[in-house]
Amino acid sequence: MKRLTRIMALVGVLLTVLSCGGRKYETVKNDPQDTKIYTLGNGLKVYMSVNKETPRIQTYIAVKVGSKNDPSETTGLAHYFEHLMFKGTEQFGTTDYAAEKPMLDEIEALFEQYRATEDEAQRLAIYHRIDSVSYEASKLAIPNEYDKLMSLIGAKGTNAWTSCDETVYQEDIPSNQIDNWARIQADRFRHNVIRGFHTELETIYEEKNMSLTKDNNKMYETLLATLYPNHPYGQQTTLGSQDHLKNPSITNVKKYHDEYYVPNNIAICVSGDFDPDEMAAAIEKYFGDWQPNPSVPKLDIKPEKPIEKPIVKDVYGLESEYMYMAWRLPGNADLKTAAVSEIAQSILYNGSCGLMDLDINQQQKAMMLGASSLGMADYGGFIVIGYPKEGQKLEELSALALEEISKLKSGDFDDELIAATINNIKLSNMRSLENNSSRARRYVDAFINGVDWKDAAAELDRLEAVTKEDVVKFANEYLGENNYAVLYKRIGEDKTVKKISAPKITPIVSNRDAVSDFVKEIQDTKVKPIEPVFIDFSNDMAKFELQKGAEVLYKKNTLNDIFTVEFRYNYGYADNPALYYASDYADFLGTESMTKEDFAFKMYELGCNYSFGSDKYSSIVRISGLSENMEEAIKLYEDVLLNAVGDDEILANLKSDIIKNRANSKKNQSSCFSALQKYLFWGPEYIKKSVLSNDTIKAFTSDEILSAIKDVLSKGHEILYYGPMGAGDLESVLRNSHHMTEGAEILPERHDEVLKTDESKVFLAQYDAKQLYYLQFSNRGETFDPFEAAGINMYNEYFGGGMNAIVFQEMREARGLAYSASASLSTPSYATDDSYEYIAVIATQNDKMRSAIEAFDEIINNMPESEAAFQVAKEAIIGRMRTNRTTGMNVLRLYQSCRRLGLDEPMSKQVFNDLQKLEMEDVVKVQQKWVKGRTYQYAILGDIKDLDTKYLATLGPVKELSLEEIFGY
Repeated sequence: MKRLTRIMALVGVLLTVLSCGGRKYETVKNDPQDTKIYTLGNGLKVYMSVNKETPRIQTYIAVKVGSKNDPSETTGLAHYFEHLMFKGTEQFGTTDYAAEKPMLDEIEALFEQYRATEDEAQRLAIYHRIDSVSYEASKLAIPNEYDKLMSLIGAKGTNAWTSCDETVYQEDIPSNQIDNWARIQADRFRHNVIRGFHTELETIYEEKNMSLTKDNNKMYETLLATLYPNHPYGQQTTLGSQDHLKNPSITNVKKYHDEYYVPNNIAICVSGDFDPDEMAAAIEKYFGDWQPNPSVPKLDIKPEKPIEKPIVKDVYGLESEYMYMAWRLPGNADLKTAAVSEIAQSILYNGSCGLMDLDINQQQKAMMLGASSLGMADYGGFIVIGYPKEGQKLEELSALALEEISKLKSGDFDDELIAATINNIKLSNMRSLENNSSRARRYVDAFINGVDWKDAAAELDRLEAVTKEDVVKFANEYLGENNYAVLYKRIGEDKTVKKISAPKITPIVSNRDAVSDFVKEIQDTKVKPIEPVFIDFSNDMAKFELQKGAEVLYKKNTLNDIFTVEFRYNYGYADNPALYYASDYADFLGTESMTKEDFAFKMYELGCNYSFGSDKYSSIVRISGLSENMEEAIKLYEDVLLNAVGDDEILANLKSDIIKNRANSKKNQSSCFSALQKYLFWGPEYIKKSVLSNDTIKAFTSDEILSAIKDVLSKGHEILYYGPMGAGDLESVLRNSHHMTEGAEILPERHDEVLKTDESKVFLAQYDAKQLYYLQFSNRGETFDPFEAAGINMYNEYFGGGMNAIVFQEMREARGLAYSASASLSTPSYATDDSYEYIAVIATQNDKMRSAIEAFDEIINNMPESEAAFQVAKEAIIGRMRTNRTTGMNVLRLYQSCRRLGLDEPMSKQVFNDLQKLEMEDVVKVQQKWVKGRTYQYAILGDIKDLDTKYLATLGPVKELSLEEIFGY
């Protein structure tokens, strides 16, 4: 790892000031991100890092305010204001703000009356008035104009998040749209207007109701409440209380905006292809006269009382059982403690050779025991997570955790583990530098936590300075035997859950064809276009044959010294059922000459990750890490796979764990919905043939599984390589390290064909929750036609392509019927035995099911037409294609995808050219030909007793499926 140490040079702590173009930038010597920080006169900070890999820029606008700052009487405010930041300003989102404003003011006053009223009849009457005025106001509003603006400038990844300490708004923009982006964001942050409030609250209710079903949310909230009882972290939640959500205050929202959404409380964090002077000038131009607030409220943080004896709490829910243990730590600004904590965490658990990895997981004393961290601005936490084996009590997990932490406290661990951990963190940091999002997120974290960039950039210096004595001292100071909280997630009914009922709402007016003058100005702005770059397989990659049955797809990495190599075998558990869980078994085994523990430490020391896995028709061996260690890593891992020594006791324990995991999957809503989808797509016969019974799993012998792994590695295969080696060096390394069988042939790729939907059917599966997951699916058997690609892509963009699309506008914005909804016509992945499929999905409350299905059916079959929306969608998809770049390993994956479709080159150039010619009538033709009048089959996962099954019977014959039927066991 010496070369890695040289590459990641020590970051100087000397902060320098550079003057360019009349602006002064703060920089840090030897900063690998070459950061430039510009601070405007009003306090707005701009963090910048140039990375010219693609002509795009990742932007985050970070506001130093989160749910901890919510007024105690309106918790959830930070989060729902984040939603309201997408509703527009005085300039966009409206056709006539002057006429709209009196109605918005009346709505605000009505909500204050509503909050102050306790009589339910009076509240109902006031809400009816709110609904009526909101409907009238919606006649002047233009929903989703912010999303239209982002689409027009070619942005993607439009989103935001709220947590305890922060609210962050993200966009990924083309590098030629800096000025438009800055103009839009400045207007958005300075002049936000709260409109569409009551329908957006419906979305918030949906999100809250969904969270009540997710046990990990309940565990997290309980953890915060337990560790920080005197801090807003523990006293209120990000989504807010149900009572507060039913009594919101627009007045409080406006006050909150004026106090916190000010330049001296905000940072703009960007990484990508731009000139820092141009970026700073644009931000100065639009944000420069924004007035700061010298009196941004500061929380009065009262120190938490020490935890003097273990606090034990039980949390109930339908999902599988597990355990949290947590110790309170200082906040993220305590950089030394954070560095030692990170090392300590990795010594305990790193997925390979930590104390818990080797002593607990490798020895199968628990299903899994691991360590994690909880890092926030004011406090942190050291977390242990445990999952029990079949029949194991949760209390046993906490005892095992304390045993491992005692080793940390006594220094009972290998000194070399610290050095290996630091090298792996360096490698992870090197990977993160490839990604604009990771680079910019580091700026967000530093700003939110109040850490100077010179200190944040010196993270590796601090880590390298950590000694064994530091780790032992940290463990003894913070990880005591009595100063922790332990939470046991138990299976059972959560009697505290109350569903927020859905009020009656009049769907608001969509005004889909209306366009504000502001949007027109942005649309008419001329920027120098970025020319698209299309992959040319003959120039952008290489192919060569090592020997018969070993073909290489090669792409050179010119960014850093990290490699990834994949060995793909078209041979899976359909060919040998013993491969079903072979990868899990192999993870526990060593060879006669090397124990599993020694192997895991060696690979960790080399800074290389490894995996082996099989699906129905293929198996893949994947290794990645530092290029100088590639040859040794391949030799080590393939030696383990080919020469593993079996262990019947390990296998027996593994079988028990596998069967328990399968049972746990039936308790998880997402897993149940995924299983139901497979049943819908491929049918019961596929489930029977593809899923092994528990008895079959129990019957496998060690010899059968190890023989199956050897069988895989004896087959012909394709090798995908992305790394810094030249093709000649790679060939030499592979010949020296990689196992190949002379004369082996590469088997053809195979896949299962999805069932046609010749008749309508409805499948129901039971899950006890307040909200349901719904899917409608259609397959008419049409095979791939490359000449349809542009029209279908355009339809998907216009109808279901994001927040500016018809689905989002109608299902969420106008009607408040779903937290999430999507619909698209998917293209086949194979030239034969594969079809175009129409898939629509909704997550909504049980009592909204019929309304949601009827609304979905209406817009799918009678697609609303809007020339204005079409033009936005067209510019959006063309704009993205101009700046999208296929890089790295994705070039090789694209080659494989094209080969499956019988294409010699990607369709992107043809699609780009065809898109230019499309008009609204072409989208209508696609809808008429491919979508309208299809026969659907439906799948719904929910609490069946709450569903209108009589209505569902009008869609088709209804069949209730057991979990055993959809999972296959």
